[in-house]
Amino acid sequence: MDRERDFTEAAAVVAAMEAAGDPVQARQLARFFKTAPGEYGAGDRFLGLKVPATRAFAKRCDSLPLSEVETLLASPWHEVRLCALLSVVSRFEQAARPPKRPIQGQAAQDAVAARDSLVDFYLAHARCANNWDLVDLTVYKIVGRWLMLPSRRDSAAKLAVMDRLAASDNLWEQRMSVVATMEPLRHGDASFTLRYALWHLHHPHDLMHKAVGWLLREMGKRVGPEPLRAFLTEHAATMPRTALRYAIERLDPDERRHWLTFKHEF
Repeated sequence: MDRERDFTEAAAVVAAMEAAGDPVQARQLARFFKTAPGEYGAGDRFLGLKVPATRAFAKRCDSLPLSEVETLLASPWHEVRLCALLSVVSRFEQAARPPKRPIQGQAAQDAVAARDSLVDFYLAHARCANNWDLVDLTVYKIVGRWLMLPSRRDSAAKLAVMDRLAASDNLWEQRMSVVATMEPLRHGDASFTLRYALWHLHHPHDLMHKAVGWLLREMGKRVGPEPLRAFLTEHAATMPRTALRYAIERLDPDERRHWLTFKHEF
């Protein structure tokens, strides 16, 4: 079967996604993502599309101008915003894909510039990723991978970008600073995870406790248990229990009990 034609304007994307929506699923998603007044997703609206269906729409957005992607990011529909963010992920992955033959000179500079521009676009619209799934499905694939790639920005400038996310007054940008560190972990670099886990260790929101614990757990898996044990030796006695339980989830039962009852020795 031939692939469906790519979209060329945002209105067509929205119309197709609205037509594919499921009101029953929409109500379930609204409850799951805490959209009632006073909850973290308050006011968000759902079409009732599961992630694989949204990914299928995003694949048809490769030719969509970024100005139209920007229109999608302003949509009140959760799945439409996810579609737009996944389209940015796809563009970044294409820009980051290793060339079949080595490139240099202007071609290499153009590839770097393309990636940097997509990161800037994503960060400029970061607050459109206003729920944990929108952050978690995209940020490490864009910002996290960018941290590991050549850029017009040096290491200090990249760290400044991450610090601005961490210091934001916006919960979702704060979560980005933690979840983005997944990609460095895959390259054996725990420095970003350790920095932002400590930065947000006593954050007031449970969603940040879960994010911190999750990335600490991934650090133990991908980099090794010793950095995790060193962090726990310093902080297990005082860190939020949710973060601690997430962090130690892959350790054996005896060691989990040890950290759950750990007290500093003075």
